[in-house]
Amino acid sequence: MPLIKSISGIRGTIGGRPDEGLTPLDVVRFTSAFAAMMKARAGSERLKVVVGRDARISGEMVRQLVCATLQGMGADVIDLGLSTTPTVELAVPGEHAHAGIILTASHNPREWNALKLLNARGEFISAAEGSEVLEIAAQENFNFAEIDKLGTYREETSWLQRHIDAVCGLELVDIDAIKKAGFTIAVDAVNSSGGIFVPALLRALGVQEVHELYCDPTGEFPHNPEPLPEHLADLSALILEKKADLGITVDPDVDRLAMVCEDGSMFGEEYTLVAVADHVLRHKTGHTVSNLSSTRALRDVTLQHGGTHSASAVGEVNVVEEMKAMNAVIGGEGNGGVIYPDSHYGRDALVGVALFLTRLAQSGMKASELKASFPQYFMSKNKVQLEPGMDVDRILEDVAERYADESVDRTDGVKIDFESEWVHLRKSNTEPIIRIYAESTSEQRVEALARRMMNELKEIAH
Repeated sequence: MPLIKSISGIRGTIGGRPDEGLTPLDVVRFTSAFAAMMKARAGSERLKVVVGRDARISGEMVRQLVCATLQGMGADVIDLGLSTTPTVELAVPGEHAHAGIILTASHNPREWNALKLLNARGEFISAAEGSEVLEIAAQENFNFAEIDKLGTYREETSWLQRHIDAVCGLELVDIDAIKKAGFTIAVDAVNSSGGIFVPALLRALGVQEVHELYCDPTGEFPHNPEPLPEHLADLSALILEKKADLGITVDPDVDRLAMVCEDGSMFGEEYTLVAVADHVLRHKTGHTVSNLSSTRALRDVTLQHGGTHSASAVGEVNVVEEMKAMNAVIGGEGNGGVIYPDSHYGRDALVGVALFLTRLAQSGMKASELKASFPQYFMSKNKVQLEPGMDVDRILEDVAERYADESVDRTDGVKIDFESEWVHLRKSNTEPIIRIYAESTSEQRVEALARRMMNELKEIAH
């Protein structure tokens, strides 16, 4: 598989030739480039960098390479070991560090790994910073430290508890209500670090009965690690077997959160943010943000509570930028990513769990009833394969012109808002395809909308 170099980091499959797979040489080169860029930005020869990883099999090898390279660049390393993306995001400012590196390929299968890069605020680096890292790496424009200036190394295992304490201390997390509800909860953590963090959080929140499924952090993913309905049959079965009130599943680095209802049906990762936002907006009216491909239900719920909503381009960095600009009280992405500014500006499944359970407990509803209380939409995700060399931008421009009488947003591809449904067309940066996201009020309507748009794209393309 090709090595994917983007402004937010580097990812690829383990092994192969340098610059083709994610090899030790690539790990060293990009870690060195990131350290060099952060030194220049910080105006300091001595960096402090927080490192954490998920449980995937290659993680220990990559961790050793990254930590040793940082020391070789003269950086002092704080190694959290098995951790989560949001934990590292909290730890960077908590340790007064200059930067952070998370070793995770998120929802990608076991053969993948990646370096995700954080600034001193514990937020993903900007597009400009990411481009600078890529340029430094391409030129190998970095110098390693001499013997007396090598960095130090320290293991730090306290951040599991510190993260949990921070979540439990949030104003809108009601531990007493959660305890009183007496929930029985099943957890599928896909044998990654969520198997440590999620059950520990649930017990700190007063959940007495936790049934653990795939919570041994071996990195041997028992199913595709993306928290989609087709991968959660075992969790649904466990819920029914144990008569649990809720199922919780996270991806390997614990920044995406999805729920399964007490009857084994999907709450839906699109509705994770909707439920959490509903809770937050009951206590503080304000602005909400999601990306252009997320469900319209968040906008509807926001308006019901007297708030305002806006949509950003797809990507966590873009959502965070819009949230800061609008001083949003809650935001995130429809892939189960909850961003709660009262905690930090990063997707955090642990924050999502605590806020969701508070809402569920205070509502007195079953999970399926809570889901039914929200505006109901159905989503479809498809793609159209194009011939190499086709002008994708022109094709999208033609689509926008066809629907000029509708509400058209060109922030990120083309999004067309109809009265009761929408469609969002985005080009892939890595292959000749156009991705089609559509949402409507029934499965039949959304499939019809998606088919219509796919046919129109093929017609325009030819």
